[in-house]
Amino acid sequence: MSRETHTDDRANEPDPCGRTYAIPFGSVWDAAVSLAGGRLKGWKVVSADEHAGLIVARVGGRVLPFHSRVEVSIELDDNAQTRVDARARGRSGGVNRGVHGHRIRRLLRFLDRVLAAEPHQILQRTAVPGHTAAVK
Repeated sequence: MSRETHTDDRANEPDPCGRTYAIPFGSVWDAAVSLAGGRLKGWKVVSADEHAGLIVARVGGRVLPFHSRVEVSIELDDNAQTRVDARARGRSGGVNRGVHGHRIRRLLRFLDRVLAAEPHQILQRTAVPGHTAAVK
């Protein structure tokens, strides 16, 4: 296992999977900052730059003392849909044992809930570059 886990809109692996929302950038940004700012237990925002679309958070372990640095990227894709990706890495060396992937999946799951995202508002990439389609 590596020391880093990330989502990618071009990745073939489904887990962890980023999000493309048919929801305005501002709504997604505000929800993500709120979650990373403490609504998710153990999360603390280190920096948030709305213009750059980047949130950096420090995430502490609830049971095990593993700490992660999580970078959440929020931007508009080629179709003006709001794309959310995340990258997590350990603050100290060693493997992540699935902790980083769990933290990314949890953030995205809660983001779906806070946004009250309907299935037709959560989009996924298809085989055609730059094309998004609703998840069925």
